[in-house]
Amino acid sequence: MSTDAALERRLQRVRRIVVVLSGKGGVGKSSVAAQLALTLSYEAASSEPDASRLRVGLLDLDLTGPSIPRMLGLDGQAVHQSSDGWVPVYTDESQCLGVMSVGFLLRSKNDSVVWRGPKKQGMIRQFLSDVRWGDLDYLIIDTPPGTSDEHISLMEAIHPYAPQAVLVTTPQAVALSDNLRSLDFTRKVGLPVIGLIENMSGYVCPHCAECTNVWGQGGGASLAEQQGLAFLGRVPIDPTLVRLLDDARQEAAEQADDGHALTYATVRRYRASATYPLFQRITDAVRQHTH
Repeated sequence: MSTDAALERRLQRVRRIVVVLSGKGGVGKSSVAAQLALTLSYEAASSEPDASRLRVGLLDLDLTGPSIPRMLGLDGQAVHQSSDGWVPVYTDESQCLGVMSVGFLLRSKNDSVVWRGPKKQGMIRQFLSDVRWGDLDYLIIDTPPGTSDEHISLMEAIHPYAPQAVLVTTPQAVALSDNLRSLDFTRKVGLPVIGLIENMSGYVCPHCAECTNVWGQGGGASLAEQQGLAFLGRVPIDPTLVRLLDDARQEAAEQADDGHALTYATVRRYRASATYPLFQRITDAVRQHTH
């Protein structure tokens, strides 16, 4: 089977593709992609009381800096080969959230990925055509910062399947400026933008829960309004979430006989965090704006 035929066979079973973009590194784009995928995977497919959960795939295309496995407590998990392609790593028994990352293919999480453009392009197409995603309601694709060869290769592969984008920024002026370049990229390649998320929107004190606007306020909403985009919401830095995830690692260490203990603890503690309701509102907005 040709690569194009294999790619079509996989992606025609995906209802919606959402590409997470940022023109600048360090804005928490991967964190947003991971939390977006996690939250979507716990939403019901319809408003019916007994509706099944949404099925979501999370593809980490930050090939030289894969961070999704660690964020989701999937360190040490491996991708398995089946007769129908690579099997993604799932976050729980329900298999509602499957994850694929080059981080699962490295011998050590400290190994560097030193690849030229053609090798990266080949891996992107392989992830899209060889991973056994199955039927998905959403495929969330976390991309590297900026607009590089990876983004062009990705768009060439997925353009026929009506992808849409979510932009991630911080309130800082330089991040807002860089996102104008990302927005220009989406327009040049015909990638519709669902909206914009302002990440790191202040710092929540772990003692009094007061939010301090360390990097200013309202920049993301202002940029969205200027560019005619939907503003999907603000996400502050919440140190209690970091503490919850660290506690999950301690909990998993006490259950050394369970290879998925870290994943289950991480997901459970994330849903108990103050950030989870914020992403519920964001995912509601994303669902309203996706076709």
